Amino acid sequence: MNQVKKTIAVLAGDGIGPEVTHVAISVLEECATAFGHRFEFVELPFGGIATDLCGEPLPAETLEGCRKADAVLLGAVGGSKWDSLPLDRRPEAGLLGLRKALGLYINVRPVKLFDSLRTISPLRLGEQETIDLEIVRELAGGIYFGSRQISGSEANESASDTEVYSVKEIERVALYAFRRAAARRKRLASIDKANVLASSGLWRRTVERLAKGFPEVKLDSLYVDNAALQLVIRPAQFDVILTSNMFGDILSDEAAGLVGSIGLIPSMSLGNGTALYEPIHGSAPQLAGKNSANPIGAILCAAMLLRESCGLHREAAVVEKSVEHTLASGIRTPDIASRDLRAVSCSEMAASIRSTLAESAMETEKYGWGV
Repeated sequence: MNQVKKTIAVLAGDGIGPEVTHVAISVLEECATAFGHRFEFVELPFGGIATDLCGEPLPAETLEGCRKADAVLLGAVGGSKWDSLPLDRRPEAGLLGLRKALGLYINVRPVKLFDSLRTISPLRLGEQETIDLEIVRELAGGIYFGSRQISGSEANESASDTEVYSVKEIERVALYAFRRAAARRKRLASIDKANVLASSGLWRRTVERLAKGFPEVKLDSLYVDNAALQLVIRPAQFDVILTSNMFGDILSDEAAGLVGSIGLIPSMSLGNGTALYEPIHGSAPQLAGKNSANPIGAILCAAMLLRESCGLHREAAVVEKSVEHTLASGIRTPDIASRDLRAVSCSEMAASIRSTLAESAMETEKYGWGV
């Protein structure tokens, strides 16, 4: 077995960020021990805590550390404590700045319904139905990065945000989504609002032109309102969803609700620089320090990091199956617990997953987890 050595920048962030991030680190450490790899973790200030310590959410040394690392593991940022700050000093500004500085323009959010959690999904799915999709979201353009303007005051105040997309910005994320779909079930849904927005009109024209180069992939172009409805009515129809920055932000949260909890969903951001991995659940400051957060989203981020940044497909599969086996055994954090199952703490959930991982690493075929 070849030993892999990687440096991972850790941006634990705010709220429950440090809690779930350190759980993910413990899983990666368990994996390194079990499979003979070496991971060096470099913790750096980021988000609200960085504003408190350094006066800005993305200090220069943090950015430099991320650029030097092989991957970045992020917890979450934000909280009401910093809401009164100017927009450019809020934790979220640090996140947008990091994505821009690292050249990250694609975000991938896998959304999968675990069989053991079917009963807590708000949907009534048929026996043969499931949810297993990926949302590929453009990450560096659109309304989140467009110009902003506020004028007037009080009753006469007005504000505007501008959505701008270029053909190149659309092409680079669309080509990635087509390739992702070609490697999965060969279905791609491109989401826009081309009947109203000029930027969406360009989006649709560009995607439909690129589709000619992928005849094996079935492309459906949907308006975002219809897509939101279809996600609820028949989510099994979706394989890979391609969409703009804001629409992807919204639809991925909706999709997360369909599988039981936003705490279950990981994400990967990639582009020209170091790839970044973060759960999508946010900082949830009301849960900070209570040891009740769901660490699965962060643990699945660790699995994505192993696969995508380290090329460790077997190890990633073992982490994912360890999560699946733990849930199947009835272990639940409060957000996914039902009346007949006792809720465990964040640390207890993590301990169970690490235990299963350690056991399966010694005997990978025990649960039929060959890769």
